[in-house]
Amino acid sequence: MVTHGAPGDTFWDLVRKGAEDAARKDNIELRYSSDPQTPNQANLVQSAIDAHADGIAVTLPNAHAIGPVAKSAVDAGIPVVGLNAGMTDYKRYGLGGFFGQDENVAGELAGKRLKDDSAHKVLCLIHEQGNSSQENRCEGIKKGLGDSGEMEVLYVNGMDLTAVTSTVQAKLAQDSSIDWVMGLVAPVALATVQAAKDAGAEPKIATFDTNAELVAAINKGEIQWAVDQQPYVQGYMAVDSLWLELRNGSTVGGGQPVYTGPSFVDRSNVDKIADAAKIGLR
Repeated sequence: MVTHGAPGDTFWDLVRKGAEDAARKDNIELRYSSDPQTPNQANLVQSAIDAHADGIAVTLPNAHAIGPVAKSAVDAGIPVVGLNAGMTDYKRYGLGGFFGQDENVAGELAGKRLKDDSAHKVLCLIHEQGNSSQENRCEGIKKGLGDSGEMEVLYVNGMDLTAVTSTVQAKLAQDSSIDWVMGLVAPVALATVQAAKDAGAEPKIATFDTNAELVAAINKGEIQWAVDQQPYVQGYMAVDSLWLELRNGSTVGGGQPVYTGPSFVDRSNVDKIADAAKIGLR
């Protein structure tokens, strides 16, 4: 499995946990690697090809750069599936399946919820510049808001949460009209909680994706809600589908994407996943 996960990003810990559990159940060896830099991720996929991997699961945050090397694996006879990023592009490169959510749809649903919550100006925080999935989320939010609200994108460095806090703090101090901040990953949203306090601002905060700390923040009312795409399930299904294909030629999804989200987590249902979050399953 080769992903674009950044070191320390708890989202990818959940993906990896799912993949490891599936590999353990299937009695296969999993080799997991990741790099948020596109050229490095492409090199990791090539390394998997060179190592004669029996199957490859890969994310496509920048399909034009990662897709061709994934296609090389397909051409070499290696079963390849996609997960998390690249739903609109995976078929173009011959991947046999995909596990994730449609980021445009997820963003639009989030935007509609923000509209229902009477949001007037939303700050959308992109933490990986050049990641098409994150751009799609923000665009979806804008579409979902429609004419009822305004959306502005702010780019932050998701690999430096201290910098995220200071960048968001400065923005909130400068623009008091921002009444909602939308993170695209749990650690950035949690950093925004502190940023708002430091700025003396009181925007409401929501996010995509969860982790144990985020679940607790929803319970405390610091985060209003999260859009959940079930990263554990993405990792689990990607590995399990490759095992099924190699074992008996099965396909999962018939070549179509298998949706793992989106769904909403808020104070009305967060207790249902709290225990699973504590042990790294949600």
